[in-house]
Amino acid sequence: MANDVEYLINMLYEMVEGAKSVLMSPDKCTIVRDEALDLLDELRGQLPLELKKAQDLIRARDEYVENAKKEAERIRRQADQDAKAIVGESEITRIARDKAHEILRQADERHKAMIGVANEYTDDALRRTEEAIQMALDEVRESRARFRAVSNEKLQAQRARIDEQSGGD
Repeated sequence: MANDVEYLINMLYEMVEGAKSVLMSPDKCTIVRDEALDLLDELRGQLPLELKKAQDLIRARDEYVENAKKEAERIRRQADQDAKAIVGESEITRIARDKAHEILRQADERHKAMIGVANEYTDDALRRTEEAIQMALDEVRESRARFRAVSNEKLQAQRARIDEQSGGD
């Protein structure tokens, strides 16, 4: 869907870039309003999909973290069971305890690593989504400002013609 948003932004940008300049004002242009509004409507329709995708990523990350916690707890319980199963001489008990601590330490490290990876991935995806949305918003604002400027110029030109016609009568 990010490609759809980017595609719509590119189409809008090309529309403005390819628009004919207004006579005597090369920095102003005329665009077909309905086409620009259609692209903006499509863009508006795509943005909620981008936001939903970001929310889905956050949910997936939360599930991933929750599963990592469950896995760590399962490993911890298994280590406790293993330690209890190994009963006997103090040396065997000490070895079992050391092994259980090592398993717990490894599970903790694995849990932290999984959370780190999930957080980095989610942050990157959200950053890219935020950038795409910001680019779209900036493009819409620019187009809107250009549209207003052109509309105001046309309105002023029409008023001037009306004033000339009224004054000439």
